[in-house]
Amino acid sequence: MRIATLLILLGFFCGNLLAQTKPLKLVWSDEFSYTGLPDPKKWGYDTGKHGWGNHEWQNYLMNSLANSKVEKGMLHITAIHSGKGEKDYTSARLVTRGKAEWKYGRIDVRAKLPKGLGTWPAIWMLGSHQPLQWPDDGEIDIMEHVGYDPGKVHASVHCKKYYHSIGTQKTAITDVPDFSDAFHVYSLIWTAEKITMLIDDKPYFSFTNEHSGREGWPFDEPEYLLLNIAVGGDWGGQKGVDPAVFPCSMLIDYVRVYQ
Repeated sequence: MRIATLLILLGFFCGNLLAQTKPLKLVWSDEFSYTGLPDPKKWGYDTGKHGWGNHEWQNYLMNSLANSKVEKGMLHITAIHSGKGEKDYTSARLVTRGKAEWKYGRIDVRAKLPKGLGTWPAIWMLGSHQPLQWPDDGEIDIMEHVGYDPGKVHASVHCKKYYHSIGTQKTAITDVPDFSDAFHVYSLIWTAEKITMLIDDKPYFSFTNEHSGREGWPFDEPEYLLLNIAVGGDWGGQKGVDPAVFPCSMLIDYVRVYQ
């Protein structure tokens, strides 16, 4: 009996060890090896001009080659000043909602960011619950950058227990001096126990599951990916918006998801 129990325990341990060391598999990607609008089988759009909860200025458009197009192997997301008024800007917010959503894994996005006062590019995720209850359903910010603070890249998570409006947000900042001159790989590693953000494989933010319930960890449910450039807003426009820096683009070389 003791030998049998020992063998069972040994098998369980070895099985867990193998599971932990099993290599990740590419399950979804866009290499942008085509020309024109983003692949509609992979990407949808959020659209409209209503501030997006942050008093942002841009009007997000869909199927606008001026704001989102693929050429020469790159996705270009471009914010434009229309010239009609101080707050007349257009941009794009691409989403995988309803097309691809994931729970756990690794996401790599190789990108070059725009620069200039008033720009606010982001690579992030939201809980797939519809209608979304924010922040209860969870937000993971893989990369955010605000133009008035160049070279400072931010990573954060938001949930009911931890978010900026109540002063409990979990976040970190790292220096990326050549953010607008060079491509970097912005990554998320997400497990049942921990969320980690990395740049070029170097971790700089982590958030651990404290097992206090969904209010502190809603991240056991699928989320979808968003790519966008906002203009102005409570954070991005804190020190104004310079129309002279527009049009400006975030270039995406690839998006890869592993599980």
